[in-house]
Amino acid sequence: MSLAYPLLLLFLPLPFLLRLILPSRQAQQGAALRVPFFTQISRLGGDGQVATSSPLKLILMSLIWSLLLIAAARPQWLGEPIEVPVEGRNLMLAVDVSGSMKEEDMVLDGNYRDRLSIVKNIAEQFIDKRVGDRVGLILFGTNAYIQAPLSFDRKTVNLLVEESQIGIAGEKTAIGDAIGLAVKRLREIDSKDKVLILLTDGENTAGSVDPIKAGKIAAEAGLKIYTIGIGADEAYRRTFFGMRQKYNPSAGLDEKTLKQIAADTGARYFRARSTKELEEIYHDIDKLEPVVGEGEVFRPVTELYYIPLVIAYLLTLVLAFAGLGLRTIKLDGV
Repeated sequence: MSLAYPLLLLFLPLPFLLRLILPSRQAQQGAALRVPFFTQISRLGGDGQVATSSPLKLILMSLIWSLLLIAAARPQWLGEPIEVPVEGRNLMLAVDVSGSMKEEDMVLDGNYRDRLSIVKNIAEQFIDKRVGDRVGLILFGTNAYIQAPLSFDRKTVNLLVEESQIGIAGEKTAIGDAIGLAVKRLREIDSKDKVLILLTDGENTAGSVDPIKAGKIAAEAGLKIYTIGIGADEAYRRTFFGMRQKYNPSAGLDEKTLKQIAADTGARYFRARSTKELEEIYHDIDKLEPVVGEGEVFRPVTELYYIPLVIAYLLTLVLAFAGLGLRTIKLDGV
């Protein structure tokens, strides 16, 4: 609750000050006017005066004055702050959720975690920072799906990222279909700032669209594609005899294709071998595609001035009818 013009309340004691400073009405009247029904009038006020200064009347008049000043000060109810996004980029995030993303070759908080868990953790931080951008989410495996259309609602997009599961779109990898779906969604948007961040740990093994061809179509549509290859270069696993065997968990990563797609669209390819590297990559993308600026925040205002105004009006009616009752004089012969 707040007042638009709180200084108006300084006028609250004005009537009382005027009452003290100005001469009374009785002193201003001078000689009395004699009327034929003086006797009846004297019964109302005593000593020939009409009772016009009763305590109840003063209280009502004080309340009316106070309510009118409060209404003029415009009491308002301020709602919760709402962020108004500024016009930014249209940014799609395409995340690989194929079966290979369950490989536990990267460390998060001191423990080895599957690749998708690492991606979720870093991607959510990245999305939080994209103030003013419309952000969308594509999940792809054997098939590609729009999980979240372009929206300023970053919290909802983050929630959908968190709820994504390995294998939800199939076990294989359709990189070309994911790019084609992003192009389809972004092509008709009248904006120069259209960006796709594609993150995968493998090669194109499914889908009907060739990734290189999809990249060229994206370039024609003005879409920049930053590609990220995720996965460690070496890890160890137990053999049948209990020995630790060194191997390359990212042997299936098609870096050549990812580099070509990024180059064709005027973007860059990044390699994330660890959680720290993936975090640094997102920082680099933030620098390459900076946000336009902080959005404005406003609080919706509900005007409440009519409440004291209506109460003052009702009290005025009460006062008027009360005064009329005092002045109703039953004269002899009338």
